[in-house]
Amino acid sequence: MPTTDLRMNLPPEAVWATITDVNAWPSWGPTVSGARVDGGVELATGTTGTITTIAGVPLPFEITEFVDQRSWAWKVAGVRATRHEVIPVAGGCVLSFGAPVWAVAYLPVLAIALPRIERIASRGDG
Repeated sequence: MPTTDLRMNLPPEAVWATITDVNAWPSWGPTVSGARVDGGVELATGTTGTITTIAGVPLPFEITEFVDQRSWAWKVAGVRATRHEVIPVAGGCVLSFGAPVWAVAYLPVLAIALPRIERIASRGDG
């Protein structure tokens, strides 16, 4: 899976909290204007919900992979989508986003999200 990543001088836990806070997704996701989880549950494998695109189109999602404090991946509208991973390193972490090969053109959009997440996580808003 092609990836884009950013090394951050932040605790991995702060970055993880930001990328798993569904309410924060519109703050860092360039194509996201809203998101909600069905039943208000925490993210986990099998969690479902709805994401609303910046075009106002609501799409169902399902978390297909979830390793607490490390990674999550999902399907959006039944299609395999991005993977999100926090990799602890000395003095911080690396946040890596992966896109399926067929969606490699989406990597620049994912790259826009990385510094946004860094800013949110550094403020503790995530």
